[in-house]
Amino acid sequence: MTSNVLVLGAGELGVAMLEALVHHPSRNQVKLAVLLRQATLDSAAPAKRKMVQHLRALGVHFETGDVVDATVSDLASLFAEYDTVVCCTGMGLPPGTQKKLTEAVLEAKVARYFPWQYGMDYDEIGQGSSQDLFDEQLEVRKLLRDQTATNWVIVSTGLFMSFLFLPAFGVVDLEKRVVRALGGWDNRITLTTPRDIGRVTADVVLNPRGISHQVVYTAGDTVSYEEVAGILDGHFDAEFTRELWDLDTLRQQMKEDPSTMVKYRDTFAQGRGVAWSMDKTINHQRGIAMTDLRAYLKEVHAG
Repeated sequence: MTSNVLVLGAGELGVAMLEALVHHPSRNQVKLAVLLRQATLDSAAPAKRKMVQHLRALGVHFETGDVVDATVSDLASLFAEYDTVVCCTGMGLPPGTQKKLTEAVLEAKVARYFPWQYGMDYDEIGQGSSQDLFDEQLEVRKLLRDQTATNWVIVSTGLFMSFLFLPAFGVVDLEKRVVRALGGWDNRITLTTPRDIGRVTADVVLNPRGISHQVVYTAGDTVSYEEVAGILDGHFDAEFTRELWDLDTLRQQMKEDPSTMVKYRDTFAQGRGVAWSMDKTINHQRGIAMTDLRAYLKEVHAG
């Protein structure tokens, strides 16, 4: 029985997660809290003040701590007060942070943990991929699988849908009306919005229906790069220029600039562990309506 939930972080995903938990019909008396740095709570920056006020208005409680600076024991003593911990902090943290958080959860004997694994099927991608950040995700999975005291659920989401349109990622350049395929035009990619990730994860948190010690999948859309190009043409009523970044092109990019974004591109170009069919997803099985790529474009890029 879930009685209190701690969400780590209140970025785009953390806020979406908290909103979904607050409004979920099965919430009942479940206490919700969020872990933030004291500097965030004290910040005069308008965006941070607005976020804190928003969460207060939702009735979310606040815990203070810094997941980077805190020791495993510090975090464990904090986590021990909660029966479910949902990690929504991951982007840009130093290497080793996700492993440390998992060790703290296990030391605290938290009943259930949702780690920061909102992304690819790392088991299928395997160790030693171009994106070395993924190796730590596999270490987290091993820690969780090597024990039985803490129930765990990993929610695989594919790429955050907005990431597809980041100029640095390089797949879609809206300004120049260019769309690029990574590896090949038939390669597929799974995309989900943070809001939908929050909704599906909150449903599993508060209404697990037997889901435990396992990886589950969610998706707003699974499309090939050819389909992405066609959807963009139709939405903007203009033909996008097509460019193929095949494996040789990406290998050269890796030699010249082995940055995080280039590593991501190369991983996606391999076409392994980055896409799954909609009928495999929790949202399909539970009848949860999601935002697909066409709907996302209507919401965010209105022509």
